[in-house]
Amino acid sequence: MKPRAFPQGLLRRFNESPTVGRLVIRPSRRHASTSPASSTSSPSSTPPPKQQRWLRFAFITAAAAGIGALVRSQQGPDSTTLNQMKFTPYYLVSREPVSSTGSYFVLQPPAADGSNHAVYEEAWKTGVWSVMFKQPQLQIGRDYTPLPATCSEDEEDECLRFFIRKDPFGEVSRYLHSLEIGAPIEVRGPRIECEIPPDTQQILFIAGGTGIAPALQAGHTLLRRTNETHKPRIHILWANRRREDCVGGVSDTNATTTAPSRSWFSGLFRSSKDNQGGPVEAPRSTGTSLIVRELEALRSQYPGQVTVDYFVDEEGTSIGKQLILDSTRSGPSSQESEESKNTNNLILVSGPEGFISYMAGPKLWAQGMELQGPLRGILKELDLKDWAVWKL
Repeated sequence: MKPRAFPQGLLRRFNESPTVGRLVIRPSRRHASTSPASSTSSPSSTPPPKQQRWLRFAFITAAAAGIGALVRSQQGPDSTTLNQMKFTPYYLVSREPVSSTGSYFVLQPPAADGSNHAVYEEAWKTGVWSVMFKQPQLQIGRDYTPLPATCSEDEEDECLRFFIRKDPFGEVSRYLHSLEIGAPIEVRGPRIECEIPPDTQQILFIAGGTGIAPALQAGHTLLRRTNETHKPRIHILWANRRREDCVGGVSDTNATTTAPSRSWFSGLFRSSKDNQGGPVEAPRSTGTSLIVRELEALRSQYPGQVTVDYFVDEEGTSIGKQLILDSTRSGPSSQESEESKNTNNLILVSGPEGFISYMAGPKLWAQGMELQGPLRGILKELDLKDWAVWKL
């Protein structure tokens, strides 16, 4: 997701508003006249100079008041429940290093009164969603994907959890990593990134780096729909630059692909906005990565419905065409019912911009909106007719 600058957004809104547009003050035109009748025209047709100045002042004051009201409605910190219109001040209660470049953040709402449960629940039922964090000094924002709670106690505390990598060129991620515990962070949302249809049977999720957060979300949303007759499945392919990002992760299949001598994956990471940042605090343990533990918890909760394969650039493994093709063929067998075979199949791709472009083609920006753009890359070459593709 690209950072968003608020002043430009506000300017665009006012330029598009017919109401504010009428409040723009322009100097009155003066016309030269050679007709003597013009000098004898009624004095009421043109206001005297003092009245003109008063009218200008009144119009400008009204416009300024309108702008101030909109700014306060968009950025006012007085809300205690997460919503899409105002920024809500959450508080940083924990930041745990996951690797030398990324951390696990826990944010708490201003009031633990249960008011956020309905907001979260609606978003989790729908699909993959994000919230925007604001960098107050530069007045820019960036979208981040909350991680699902792994136990019932976590669900009750109303906290939001995130896996955030420190990007040396990312103003928001550097700001977040510089905060002290207890510091306020203004949050707005939720914003639905991708709806997962209720009848979805299979998801193949191709994740690069921190793109694993939407993968965990998709798995949580899909698998909680499990019942006696509906047992959806998700297969996650997770690629990282270094083993430390997924230490302890063991693939469920052996279908890894050896990367070329100069890996396309490392090149894409260096050129993308998800570049590795300066080192953060060293992880406290060299055991299983916190994110790998999250994946294992999901797999334990839904046995037989979750499979994960890990790929590490520094170990020479990457996600190849044949592996993707094999993953899409591991669906319901011919022995299963027609109803099971005719359900929706989704391929979701998430990660740095270069990673998404390589897999499925770049997303596009048009008229201030981010669009999917045409399908390209590896997935276009494979021509998987029975699978819908969505870029996150």
